[in-house]
Amino acid sequence: MNPSFWSDKKVFLTGHTGFKGSWLSLWLQQLGAEVTGYALPPPTNPSLFDVARVGQGMNSIIGDIRDGVMLNNAMHQAAPDIVIHMAAQPLVRRSYVDPVETYSTNVMGTVHLLEAVRQTPSARAVVNVTTDKCYENKEWVWGYRESEPMGGFDPYSSSKGCAELVTAAYRNSFFNPDKYSEHQVALATARAGNVIGGGDWAEDRLIPDILAAFEKAQPVVIRNPHATRPWQHVLEPLRGYLTLAEKLCTDGVAFAEAFNFGPQSDDAQPVEWIVKQLASKWADGASWKIDSGDHPHEANYLKLDISKAGHRLKWQPAMRLDQALSLIVDWARERQAGSDMHSFTQSQIQAYQAQVATSNSN
Repeated sequence: MNPSFWSDKKVFLTGHTGFKGSWLSLWLQQLGAEVTGYALPPPTNPSLFDVARVGQGMNSIIGDIRDGVMLNNAMHQAAPDIVIHMAAQPLVRRSYVDPVETYSTNVMGTVHLLEAVRQTPSARAVVNVTTDKCYENKEWVWGYRESEPMGGFDPYSSSKGCAELVTAAYRNSFFNPDKYSEHQVALATARAGNVIGGGDWAEDRLIPDILAAFEKAQPVVIRNPHATRPWQHVLEPLRGYLTLAEKLCTDGVAFAEAFNFGPQSDDAQPVEWIVKQLASKWADGASWKIDSGDHPHEANYLKLDISKAGHRLKWQPAMRLDQALSLIVDWARERQAGSDMHSFTQSQIQAYQAQVATSNSN
């Protein structure tokens, strides 16, 4: 990723009020981009969007991705160079409670987004962010490659597999690489694993549940201690999305494909390991216990093969899981202390950029 590329670029970002969207909004602001965000109000209270005052440095539009007319008008007025689609219903367990909302947001929301792009002449690069859960999970011990079949046991995972198929159909039908000179739009998808970081208060998500219990001096209740996920700090896949969007702008359809972004293979750790590490870093008598009750199905094992991103985009993970957990504890402690979380979050982004620059120079 070339930081100077983003100066004065017009970026239309959906889902900017969410956890990942707030981190990306702050990063784009720091890079000097002109950011327009489109999303529902923050999904949690508190939220990173509010705590870090994300909306102050951008044009923040509160709107529903399922409202095609409003979305189209907002994108047309913003006249973006780059569109990054992150708005979603992102929770597996919630998708069991409200599958209609999940499919309408994650599938038809993607359709509305791509239709708006078709009506926006300025758009040159589109990154649709989906998930590692879009794959048909066979509980393999090796990582899934971008060519593996789409699938999904639960409504959330299935909806993201559908969003990938929608994107592929639009690329073939309306943004065909062979006709790039006519439409000048390069469309790609990005699939990332379980992102973690400071400022996540989402329900039924491991790290927020752990920190909430620690802050209340209560034991953490864990429902699936052996579930293994490709944990990674939120800044890692966000750098991947920015790298991919930049390549779509500079090299066009050569990168109009799907890309996985995940951690090193040995950073795919079980839930129990995560809890133990965070309890150790938090100290203050932090503890945990297992909930043996019945719960909706969730995959036990899931890893991504990231070799394509390394080969094609020259993207590699720069942060190990232990460091990511330390950054999360630091963020939570700073908020407890009443620090300026806009400044502190920006400082973590700056430190990460410096770490990546050092890693690339070695």
